Order: sequence, then structure tokens, then C-alpha cells
Amino acid sequence: MANKNTRLETRASRRRKVAKRAVDQKVDAMLISKDQDVGYLCGFTGDDATLLIGPRWAVLITDGRFGQQGPRECPDIEVVIRKKGMAQTIKKTLQGRNVRRLGVQGGHLTAATVEAFTKVLGERRVKTLTNIVAPLRVSKDDSEVRLIRKAASIAQKAFLRLTARGPKAFVGRSEREVSAELEYLMRLEGADAAAFETILAAGPHACDCHYKPDSTKIRAGQSVLIDWGARVGGYCSDLTRTIFTGKIPPQIGEIYDIVRDAQTAGINALRAGALLKTPDAAARKVIVDAGYGDKFVHGLGHGLGREVHEAPGLGGKGPGRLRSGMVVTVEPGIYLPGIGGVRIEDDILVTADRPKRLSTLTTDIRAMVLKG
Repeated sequence: MANKNTRLETRASRRRKVAKRAVDQKVDAMLISKDQDVGYLCGFTGDDATLLIGPRWAVLITDGRFGQQGPRECPDIEVVIRKKGMAQTIKKTLQGRNVRRLGVQGGHLTAATVEAFTKVLGERRVKTLTNIVAPLRVSKDDSEVRLIRKAASIAQKAFLRLTARGPKAFVGRSEREVSAELEYLMRLEGADAAAFETILAAGPHACDCHYKPDSTKIRAGQSVLIDWGARVGGYCSDLTRTIFTGKIPPQIGEIYDIVRDAQTAGINALRAGALLKTPDAAARKVIVDAGYGDKFVHGLGHGLGREVHEAPGLGGKGPGRLRSGMVVTVEPGIYLPGIGGVRIEDDILVTADRPKRLSTLTTDIRAMVLKG
């Protein structure tokens, strides 16, 4: 009961912060429509839901499919089952609540939806706002960190189950088949789902940073880049390793340790108060000094939480600073066209002292060579 009460109070505290931010933006209530934000603020895990937040009240609006789930997951707020259109339901729900102007998430709703709300509620009653919830989600509390750590642990266990079978788990099978098995193994280990579509790229395919696995058969003696993650309790992990189905290709072996050293440099530069571009600069210097600067074609990493990609971005530009409680990926890479690539990615918690790894899978190249 104590844990449940703590969760409810945490969500209530988050809603109060949203209500205050709404008042600062001169609106009387806020309509939250992004699924990840709705879950963050009230715990609802279904889809087709919106959350109305006022100074001292909150109402979840959803459809009849969630008539039992809504009250069960959100026992501390009112739940309204929508029977008409969303705009009409919002208008009815706001009756008697003294809401002269309603804020909506402009970056999430379509122009047509905002227009529909305006038509029903009146032009002066709708104000499009951005960055109302996102800044609250940047730093994670202990419960969020635990879920990300669990998601990382599950992803790692699935990876180890797959690779423990040696080359036979890869050689002669298609990229699509092996990536599907890895996602299945994550479910067996306790994931709610894969956090995103697994990237599994054999040989030269690894040069495509967002490659989609296809029917290509994996061969012996190839490098295979695997980018995968699990979703647990609404939170994601995101990992990348480069494994070998036989002898390490010479050019890939040459860049592997460079990427590993770059990741270490980037992680060591993660400190609360540091500029967001500082870890990227530290990692990039290692790769540039090794002569591969033009082959590191993306930023060092990104925020991780209820979404796989969220604030902050760890790129080479921008004046923002790291804050305690941020969870970020650190994922330098070198990509050699026509040959292949290496990327190594882990999930890291930023603290005032030193960075803490939430993923613990080894990066030793010897452990990445499949045995058997």
C-alpha cells in the first residue's frame, strides 16, 4: 500500500507542477494528449486518452474500451468515458470548472484537431502551448531510474541468451529472423515490448545508422551491429553492440577499440552542470585523433525515458547543461562504407558526482566474438 500511495502522490505532484506552468502561461487548465505525458502524469497505460489538469483537479477522458482499466490505474482522479466526440466531451467536462482559457499541446495535436476544439469551445478559450510537460520529464526520479535499469537488464539477458548459442544463432539465418528472435527473448525475460524496432545489420549494412533488417543471410566471419532495447513499465532501454560470427574482420577490429575508448571518454565527461556538448566533444576528439572524424556521423547520444529519444540531445551544438537525474545514451560510432561499422551504446545516469551505468553489458571485444 505504501508503494501505491507513493506512486499516486508522485503523479499528483507532477500534475500540480503542470497546473502551475499552465497558470504561468495564462491558461486556467491544460489538456494533455501525448500518450507518454498522460502516463507520466496519471499512470494510465491505454491509448486514446487525454488528461485535463486544473489547479486542484484532474480528469482522464478515454473511451469505453477502458471503462475498467481507467479507474483501476487512476484511482485518485475522475475518469470520464467519452460517448461523443472529444471536443464535445471536453466542453461538457469543463462545465462548472471556471475555465476561461484552455491550453493544448500544440506540438502534438494536428491543426485540424485544434481547429475542432476552437470551434466547439470558442476561439478565445484555446491556447496552443509547447514545453509544458517535457521539461518535467528530463530528470528522472528513483522509481523511473529503477524501471530504466530493469529494462536494460532484461535487454541484456535476452542478448546473452541469444549469443550464448554461438555462431549458429546467426550464421545462415536472415537479419530479420534473428532480430525477431531477440525481441521475442526480451518478452520472455519480462519486457512489456521491444522499446523500438531492433536494428540488426550484418557486414556493410552497419553503415546505415537506422538500418531495417531484411532477408539478407548472415555469414561466418562477419561483424553484426545490433541496436536493441526493452520497454518495461512505460520506460525504455537502448543498447548497441557489435558482435562477430567468426574471425574479426581486420578493419572492423581496428576501429572497435577506438569506438570503445571514445565511449569511455564521453561517459567520463558526463557531470551535472557540464555543457551538453562537452561529452560529445570528448568522445569525438578520440575518433578525430585516430583519423576517423568524418566517419562519426551523428551526435553522441540522447535522453532516454518514456520515449527512446527524448531531451536532452548530446550533440555538438547547443548551450544547455546536464542535470542530475538525466538518463542519456552514450553511443559513438565509426562507419566505413562498403565494409561495416562499429557502434557501442550504453544507458547512463547523470549525477552531481560521477556517471552511473544503468546497463552493464561488457564492451570487451573478446566477449563479442561468438564461440562454438
